[in-house]
Amino acid sequence: MGRRVGKKGQFQLLASRRFLPFFLTQFFGALNDNLFKNALLVIIVSASIASVEPGNTNILVNLAAGLFILPFFLFSAISGQLADKYEKSKIIRTIKFAEILIMLTGFLALWLQSLWLLFTVLFFMGVQSTFFGPVKYSIIPQHLKESELVAGNAQVGMGTFVAILIGTIMGSLMGGSEDAIWLVGIAVVTVAAIGWFSSWGIPVAEAKATDLKVDWNVPRISWQLVKLSMEKHPVFLAILGISWFWMLGASYLTQMPNFTVTILHGTPGVIALILCAFTVGVACGSLLCDRLSGHRVEIGLVPLGSLGLSAFGIDLYFAAHSYGGVEGFSTLGFFAQPGSLRILLDIAMIGLSGGLYIVPLYAMVQARTEDSKRARVIASNNILNALFMVFASLMGIVLLGVAGFSIPDLFLTVAFMNIAIAVFIFLQVPEFTMRFLVWLLSHSIYRVKHQGLEHIPNKGGAMIVCNHVSYVDALLLAGAVRRPIRFIMFKPIYELPVLNFIFRTGGAIPICSRKHDEQAYERAMEEIAEALEQGHLLCIFPEGKLTKDGDIDEFKTGIEKILSRTPVSVIPMALQGLWGGFFSHHGGVFKQPFRPRWRNIKILADLPVPPEQVTAPILQQKVANLRGNYP
Repeated sequence: MGRRVGKKGQFQLLASRRFLPFFLTQFFGALNDNLFKNALLVIIVSASIASVEPGNTNILVNLAAGLFILPFFLFSAISGQLADKYEKSKIIRTIKFAEILIMLTGFLALWLQSLWLLFTVLFFMGVQSTFFGPVKYSIIPQHLKESELVAGNAQVGMGTFVAILIGTIMGSLMGGSEDAIWLVGIAVVTVAAIGWFSSWGIPVAEAKATDLKVDWNVPRISWQLVKLSMEKHPVFLAILGISWFWMLGASYLTQMPNFTVTILHGTPGVIALILCAFTVGVACGSLLCDRLSGHRVEIGLVPLGSLGLSAFGIDLYFAAHSYGGVEGFSTLGFFAQPGSLRILLDIAMIGLSGGLYIVPLYAMVQARTEDSKRARVIASNNILNALFMVFASLMGIVLLGVAGFSIPDLFLTVAFMNIAIAVFIFLQVPEFTMRFLVWLLSHSIYRVKHQGLEHIPNKGGAMIVCNHVSYVDALLLAGAVRRPIRFIMFKPIYELPVLNFIFRTGGAIPICSRKHDEQAYERAMEEIAEALEQGHLLCIFPEGKLTKDGDIDEFKTGIEKILSRTPVSVIPMALQGLWGGFFSHHGGVFKQPFRPRWRNIKILADLPVPPEQVTAPILQQKVANLRGNYP
């Protein structure tokens, strides 16, 4: 049943009042930000305002960019506190009403041709975006189920980048027209009003930290929020990964117009085409992420996205050097230039890889952060995002202006830096790499179907028992279940060279018989009890060994001894379709021919069994009933 719901499609959310009003509100907000900002940049560059001197355009353009980012440093910490303390839908409506007032002021500033007032408006646009950010990502888990988190984040990511693209194109066209003042002014006020109207449909999202005392000391609380995000090391590294993506994205998007003109010899129409390829790539990657992850938070896709970011970034460097286009072609004529399709493909795939990379990280931060702290953690993420984006600007200035790099050189540098950052993060949190390996296994030689996984509790200590058919049983279970699973495994196998790193990374607990090593047995039982008390999900194969004939062997009583120390519910699970495969004992271990083709297997779960009802024979019968006649 759970799988069939997932197959209705992620766009099912857009038909839900839980999501659609919020999606429209954030879409029109991102559209308006980029429409006004890009229109202002074009107006400055074209000197449409009398007070703008041609020689000052570069300074004014960079000043405009800085004024929009500055509020993220100044107010993110405060906005995160307010989003945790107060009801979120009301905060959003207040922010969107403020946007209308800001845009009306912007219309007035355009009419008066007042540069200082336009810059003031740009600053306050950054302020309202700053206050919207923590609410935006902390309200999603309150209105969506955990199984919908990836789909929700995917659509928000897709919508944001589409809004950025539309806003960039509209702003550029309107800002360069003869009636720029009226066109831009009416457009931004209208879009702000639509966003405010949409916000009234957002359901109530109750405050999660009503007793929180707001600290208005920005430097102090900003540092405290960063430390708050460090409480869970994987979450903090996910935030660093998100910030790195925004730095990388800023490096590409900032240089794309100049890259198009100086390297590709393109017109403004080609600039729009290049930006469109990148944006469509991100949108497709975001949506693809939900499909590839099986509608759950799957951080195993992060290494895949990171690999794509570097691979296609490196290829873009070589594609730019082999490009043979000449000046004077139209937008459609770009497709006829030698090497143009390769460049477009590289840029689109960089965007797609970015979507695969960023969506699971946002979902991970949301899923693994406490409700009462989520908005503040996201606020710290916004602070770091702004810091990394400023670093991208400084890096561009230093490498392009001081070191004399070309734009393709900069792209190559960023691609290699991404490899270094990825290696650092994945070594710090090997869970990313482990989940990637699990995802590859379950999406390459196996076609995995699930049934009854909704019976596994989302939180709290619990045990899983399952039949043991092959050497990849643990990997397949780990890939199917949303929660991290700690496996209880035979100590001599746990200590095998090379594999020991994988087992330790996954938090496996080595155990052996009391007769073989009583001290090791007692240590294992203590570690198991401690893990269950801390709310971990554990799995044991009660047969104690792989089946040699496909049948389920007798369940040992070790599970009863574990529950006598720490009573928790037990979820019976079963594997179907693995017997006869390369990793089973059918015909002798590893003696079956390895055929790299899809093999249909099924992972099933039953209702949890209360600890007072658990016995080894009862669990064995339940697992046998689940598995049926399909070993």
